[in-house]
Amino acid sequence: MNITTEQLFTAARTQNGYRPEPVADATLEQLYELLKWGPTAVNGGPARFVFVRTPEARARLAEIVSPGNRQKVLEAPVTAIIGMDLAFHDKLPQLFPHADARAWFAGNETLIAETALRNSSLQGAYLILAARALGLDCGPMSGFDTAKADAEYWAGTAVRTNFICTLGHGDPTKVHPRLPRLSFAEACRLV
Repeated sequence: MNITTEQLFTAARTQNGYRPEPVADATLEQLYELLKWGPTAVNGGPARFVFVRTPEARARLAEIVSPGNRQKVLEAPVTAIIGMDLAFHDKLPQLFPHADARAWFAGNETLIAETALRNSSLQGAYLILAARALGLDCGPMSGFDTAKADAEYWAGTAVRTNFICTLGHGDPTKVHPRLPRLSFAEACRLV
């Protein structure tokens, strides 16, 4: 695999529409097999993923996203729902076996919530990079009804929705002009 910085960053664009090419289940498995190696605090890996693929499932998801995101969800062959498991620390004996890391979190709801949000967000970013590395385009978004998403996709679990991301082969006619970014001097400090 010959991945370039252009493919991952400078030429990649947030997608607003997709061509009707399917994304194979094997590609989604490969996507996860890549993203799971990205680092997270105490190797906790709190992100959980639902890949919404069928037309019926996409229509149900479209009902809970903001009006500006509905067509994107309906057009995309897949929308990933990135969740955060608020019981991630229960897996730490398996994922971080050399220390009792579960005890560091048990009973500390604030630490659990902060760690789950921060690290599931990282894993969602790894999902975007892995998707781009596999030749897919992405459209991350947060315009949706979180309570309805939690009820639809995570009912009966400790998982809560962080954000969603459309996946597929983008339609270049629906990409907006490149927007500016802050310069190094505006965004960074050397101390």
